[in-house]
This record gives sequence, C-alpha cells and structure tokens, in this order.
Amino acid sequence: MKRLLRRTALSFVICHLSFIGAAAQIVNPMLWADVPDPDVIRVDDTFYLVSTTMHLMPGGPIMASKDLKNWETVGYLFDRLTDSPKYDLQEGTVYGRGQWATSLKYHDGRFWALFAPNEGGPMGQTYIMTAPRAEGPWTIHSRLRHFHDATLFFDDDGTPYVFFGTGEMCQLSRDLRSVVEGSQRHYFYREDDERGLLEGTRVIKHQGVYYALLISHVYAPGRHRREVCYRTTDLNGTWEKAVILETDFGGFSYLAQGTIVDTKEGDWYGIMFQDRGGVGRVLTLSPVRWIDGWPMLGDEEGHIPATMRPYRSNQPETAIVRADEFSSSELGLHWQWNHNPINSAWSLSARPGFLRLTTARVVPNLYLAPNTLTQRMVGPTCTGTVCLDVSHIKDGDCCGLAAFNGDSGVLTIKKQGRKLLLEMSEQSVSLADDTKAVTAVRDSVVERLPLNSTTIWLRVSCDFTPGRDLAAFSYSTDGQTWMPIGSQQYRMVFDYRRFFMGTKFAIFNYATKRTGGYVDVDLFEIND
Repeated sequence: MKRLLRRTALSFVICHLSFIGAAAQIVNPMLWADVPDPDVIRVDDTFYLVSTTMHLMPGGPIMASKDLKNWETVGYLFDRLTDSPKYDLQEGTVYGRGQWATSLKYHDGRFWALFAPNEGGPMGQTYIMTAPRAEGPWTIHSRLRHFHDATLFFDDDGTPYVFFGTGEMCQLSRDLRSVVEGSQRHYFYREDDERGLLEGTRVIKHQGVYYALLISHVYAPGRHRREVCYRTTDLNGTWEKAVILETDFGGFSYLAQGTIVDTKEGDWYGIMFQDRGGVGRVLTLSPVRWIDGWPMLGDEEGHIPATMRPYRSNQPETAIVRADEFSSSELGLHWQWNHNPINSAWSLSARPGFLRLTTARVVPNLYLAPNTLTQRMVGPTCTGTVCLDVSHIKDGDCCGLAAFNGDSGVLTIKKQGRKLLLEMSEQSVSLADDTKAVTAVRDSVVERLPLNSTTIWLRVSCDFTPGRDLAAFSYSTDGQTWMPIGSQQYRMVFDYRRFFMGTKFAIFNYATKRTGGYVDVDLFEIND
C-alpha cells in the first residue's frame, strides 16, 4: 500500500512552510501554519522557538532552526498535563485552554521555560521547567501562582523576574521557587490611546536598556492590533512607550505579538504572528531597525516584507509538518494527540509499519474520542491522505480522517452490524463556558455510501488562499483513482471561543458500543 503513494515526497513539500523559490528566499508568512504566541531565543548558532498548543499533547513544542527558514520540532516541554481529569477528556475538556504563551530562556547553561495553563484553581498555577538541552528531557522546577501571558527574564546579575498581564512585574527568588514578597508592581499604566488589553509580554535587554514588547488591542475606530514597546534603563524607574509595528499584511488587517532576537553578528529579526482564519495563527519574519534606540519592526515603510534572505545559506531542508509511514519505533515529533492519550490503546509495534489505534472508551462523538492524532495544516494549499485497514473495527466503531476544529469536516468509516459505510459529515461542537464540557454536537451527514473494501484511502485537500479557507474531501479503494465525496467547498473556521487554534488533520478511531476494535493506519501523506 505504501508504494502507491511513494511517487510523491514522503517528507512534506517544504516550500509550503517557507515558500522556497529559486533563490531560496523566505517568503512570508515564514511559517504558514498554526504557531501562535511565539518566543524565540538564540543559543550559539541555533534559534529556538516555542509556541502554544493548548489541548494537544505532548505540549509546548520546541522548534529549532539554523537559518530562520528551515524549522523542525526537536522536543516538547511535557508529554501530558495531569492537574485535572479534563486533560483526559473526563469531567469536561480543555479545548482552547491548557498550555499558553510559553516563555523560553537560556541562563547559566540551562534552558528555562515558564507557562501558565489557562485554567482556574490549581490547574492555573504557573510552571517553571528546565532542561540541559532544548530537546529535553524537561523537568518541573517549581510551581508558582498564575501569571497571564508571562515572560521570564534574567537580569545581567542573574536576578530573575516575571513580567505579565498588562504592565505588571515581580521579582522571583534566586532559586526560582517563590515570588519575592512586596515586589509586585505595575511598571506602566495604559495611556489614553491604549483603550484595550495589552498582553503577550516579551522582555529583552540591549545595550543596558530594558525593552518590554506587548501586543496592543487598541479597540478604537479604524484601529486594530499593533505591537508596542516600553523601555527603561532602570526597572524601578519610568518607562516610555513607542509603537514599533502597526501594519496590515497579505490581505489581513493586522499582525502583532511575538519577540525580537539577535544574531551572532548583531543583526536583529522580529517574529510576529498573524491571525489567518482557518489555518490558524501564522508566523512572519521581518528585519528590526534600531531607530533612536527603538526596535522598529519591518522595512523602511514599517511593513512586513514579502520575502527575506535566510540568515544562513545551504541549510538542510526541514519542516514541522511531515508525512509518515509509521515505520519507526517511536511516534514522530510532528504528531500531537487531542488531549492526553491512552497509551495502552495505541501501538507502533503490534503490526510493524502501521500505527494501530484501538478503542478503549465508549464515547458518543468525535469530540470526546481519546487517541485522536493530529498535525497542523499549512498554507497556501495542502492535501493530507491516510490509508486505513479497517478489517478489525467492531460494530459501532467510527474511524477516519477529519479537518478537525470546533467546526469539522469529517470522513468517517462506520461499522454497522457487518456493513461498512463511508460518510462525509459537517460537525460542530458546543462547549460549556466554565468546564469546556461538550454540551452538544451537531452532526450533519452530507453524503453516505456503502464500502466493499476493508482497505481505504481518505483525503482532505485544503485551500488557505486569503479569503477562501476551503476543504474538499475524496476517497479511493486502490490509492490511484479518487472519487469526491460530500462537500467540496467546506469552509474551515477559526473560533477563539472554542478551540482557539487552526484546523488540524486528525486521524481517529472511537467506539460507540463496545471497546476493543482497532484500525491500522498504513501511512499519512501530505503534499500540495
């Protein structure tokens, strides 16, 4: 079966992540995939990036690059979160919550990360984690009270601070295990032109000056989001403000939130994300021009450039989204589970060369199904294909491939008695505001047809060209001839009130009657 799809590259067509042209340029968006809330640091000759993945596990992905063009995932901060059964899809969910806005630092020969899950009660406490290498293993160093969208900062003498919220800061003990009593304060207050929230703080120090970068939700007529910067030479002194980025880009009205990072040669780059609809929040790269001591982002007109030269040339092509033949003994770092997986219910060794997903819990719908495996989608276009052996699914089992989000386009193979059916459906979940519990799922079947084969290929083709966000669905019984099914103009939606992330490819298998059935996933392919 794998040979049928080997004619297209099994590693993803890298040009979709960096739009490599003949001149090997970086074409913005630098990462046209869901990589929100970035923090980026450089250690020696390598750049490291961390992003938000919320309810996906493992979480807190660490990505690395030598040239700011070719990125790959090298590790995660944690395999799972265990503060609440909701992380296991029990007693509620953590859709749109979980790990948020991680801060990444390198200090005293170690990597440090700080993040606060967006949960109430003990689940909202801040984690400080550390590792000798960015790849891990990462361990929990301490737990502190909740800090919203916080950044960890080490001063020149090693004194640690946390900057968070809208202009708040506090000093930490030298061992990073407590807050210094009486140290919390506002280092700035909103000015007249800052009517909305400021968040996403990132702090750097350059030539003796402290710089705090924040996204500004201006909420004024004709205004959108922008990036502002506060600076001071004395943490206890007065901070002054400048707007360092306020522009549209690529047909979208704004971009902001991120950080700046330097090279060994002393040049600076800005990495900011932009909301791009169904694909999620993408990353842009721009030069930083130091003007009157301010880090101004963008070109001479203050715009994000369409293309940029890579920091270094002739680097190996890598990607954060990849195809898979499931021939390794370990699951690739390009995959994430929807919530904590049940590890006993998936295997790469039960049938070598296949990923086996076994049902372990009876659930009513896809949104409560454990062991749903996901990967990002990428723009401007991408196509994901899976090949499934469904010989051993049981009556009531549902398996397949989805364009997965709060609103999902779903290809489902269903076992009903001895019959197999293929459905394309449009599904939409409703969640409780407090617990994020699934309160309802609207499931509208667009097309249903019988299957006579236990080996089937499923495909989702996506178009994220600005203004489209469309998915089309097809299937094959031989891997060569493809038939469309269901909606060919399904619109993918980004909804911050539910999942708060871009649409994902999702491979699933769940039971609605009894457990123990399994599906063998032969391969996952992604191309343009």
